[in-house]
Amino acid sequence: MATEGEYESILIVKPDVNVYRIPPRASNRGHRAADWKLDTPDWSGRLRITAKGKVAFIKLEDKVSGELFAQAPINEFPSISVETVSDSSRYFVLRIQDDNGIDASVSGRSAFIGVGFGDRGDAFDFNVALQDHFKWVKTEDEISKNAQTADTTPKLDLGFKEGQTITLNIGQGKKRDKPRPQSAGGFGLLPPPPGGKIAPPPSSNHNTSPPSGGTESDYLLDLDTSNSNTVVQSNPSSADVWGDFSTPASAVPQTPPESDGSTSWVQF
Repeated sequence: MATEGEYESILIVKPDVNVYRIPPRASNRGHRAADWKLDTPDWSGRLRITAKGKVAFIKLEDKVSGELFAQAPINEFPSISVETVSDSSRYFVLRIQDDNGIDASVSGRSAFIGVGFGDRGDAFDFNVALQDHFKWVKTEDEISKNAQTADTTPKLDLGFKEGQTITLNIGQGKKRDKPRPQSAGGFGLLPPPPGGKIAPPPSSNHNTSPPSGGTESDYLLDLDTSNSNTVVQSNPSSADVWGDFSTPASAVPQTPPESDGSTSWVQF
């Protein structure tokens, strides 16, 4: 049943509906619209379906004044409060009650009347409006039932008990290998060429006169070794004062060609 605090909403309004007095049902086969006097309805007006809470109300009202003629409260659908006839889809049987809101089945002030629509589309809308309302009622009941079941289910306590502690072991990552040092240019030191030896720095003796007791060839040799751009190839057959220093052929700079003169001096 509806409560006082709930508001009333309108589900559907149909401006033309006919009401008929129906004879008592003679058997369990159901009501038949052919047994009614369809050409002479007992009352004509408009039909309005409203909802207050979970209860739907089928109201028959005057077209002009809106005065209530009769109403049928519907607690479920389909039910005995609204039935279809066996020989037509445009006619229904309603169980009406008085306008005081007293249940007709309890008070004894109940009556069954027949209602019919001139258009099948209006009858279809009437049927769908009641179906949609009670689908919503069923959904609301399931949600309420699930909420009550969830409240009775014991909740999982994930909180810390008194005096309970937790220890976190955060391991350190592996140490990464240190990168090798590189030169300013971004490249590492290159190894010496295989089988090669680095020539020693040239002598700082720049005397122009041959050493005492030396020959002219010794003086020329001294000039050759003082040239910073010339590497002297060692001769294995001669005893050189510098020792055996050998360098790759590609590392020896090319000496400039000698002039056509017959002099034995080295060109600089």
